[in-house]
Amino acid sequence: MLHIVDDEAVVRDALSWLASSRGIAATAYDSAAAFLAFAQSCAFDPEGDCVLLDVRMPDINGIAVFDQLAARGLTARLPVIFLTGHGDVPMAVDTLKRGAFDFCEKPFNDNQLMDRVQEGLAASRLASGKAAVQARLATLSTREREVLDLILAGKMNKVVADELGISMRTVEVHRAHIFDKMQVKTAVELAGLLK
Repeated sequence: MLHIVDDEAVVRDALSWLASSRGIAATAYDSAAAFLAFAQSCAFDPEGDCVLLDVRMPDINGIAVFDQLAARGLTARLPVIFLTGHGDVPMAVDTLKRGAFDFCEKPFNDNQLMDRVQEGLAASRLASGKAAVQARLATLSTREREVLDLILAGKMNKVVADELGISMRTVEVHRAHIFDKMQVKTAVELAGLLK
């Protein structure tokens, strides 16, 4: 989902139309406050999210919105592309150093902007996938993490049992729990998920 945050209706409409011409679903917000209400909900799109954020808005400026997203650790999940008619090089460099996805000056090239939006959506999907894997890893017990490390090292159940001083049956139970919690069926799939 593309989130367009701009106080000018004509800009929101033009960007929404441009996104739809590329098959990208978009939601427009007329204020930073309206967008931040969405960001608070954490109702992210599994297909990825990207934000086109105007720098100068009357309620809260785009830099302040970005700072709030960054403080909540959301800039990987919500890549921000700044749009401005009044930007300067130091502002662009600063926001990019702090994690903004891109910084575009108005008027912009439509195709280049939508290409960057699609790249932002792809980056968001990747970040979402990594976050989901980390959340699943967090559900593993300490012993399951030990078994997981040895499985990833390519050790057979008997070797894992010997190294941890537990029975082979206990290793099999831990292995089954790990596969279930990590939502995989094989050790190869598990290794691919965690690479």
